[in-house]
Amino acid sequence: MRFAPAAMALSLAVALTASVGAGAEREADPRAATLIAEGRAALAADQPQRAIDAFEAALTVDPGYTPIFLELARASRVEGLQGKAIHYYREALVRDPGNLAAISGEGEALAEKGAIEKAKANLAKLKSMCGDGCVETRDLAAAIQRGPRVPVLAAEAVMPETKVSQSN
Repeated sequence: MRFAPAAMALSLAVALTASVGAGAEREADPRAATLIAEGRAALAADQPQRAIDAFEAALTVDPGYTPIFLELARASRVEGLQGKAIHYYREALVRDPGNLAAISGEGEALAEKGAIEKAKANLAKLKSMCGDGCVETRDLAAAIQRGPRVPVLAAEAVMPETKVSQSN
C-alpha cells in the first residue's frame, strides 16, 4: 500500500506525457525543411522534376515527416503523373487518416485520371468531415467538375507510319 501513491503519480505523469506528444505536430528535420523549401521554389519556378528530386531527398533525410508525401504528390500531379500522386496521397493517409489535404488531393488526382466515381467518394468523405464550406471540399468539387485531363500528345506519337517501297 505504501507504493500506491507513487505508482499513481508515475502513471499520471506517463499519461500526460503521452497525450501531449501525440497531439503536437512535429517539425521537420532542419535539413529536410531546407530541401522542402528548395522543392517548393522549384515547383513555383515550373520545374516539377527538380521539385520531385528535392522532395525525395527530404524524404530520405526525414522519412517520418508526413507533409513531404503531400508535396511529392503535388509535384507528381504537375508533372502529369497522377498514378504516382495517388500513391503518395495514400501513403500520407496511412500515416494520418484524417488529413483533409490528402483526401482532397487524392480525389483531384483520381478525377484528373478519369476515376470520377472514386473522386466523388472522396468528396462525400470530405463533406462528412468538414462540410461544404472548407477549401478542400471546394477544390475537389471543382476538379470533379473539370473532369479528366486530356493528355498532350508529342509529335512522335502522331507520326505516320513509314513504308518503304522498292522501285523496279
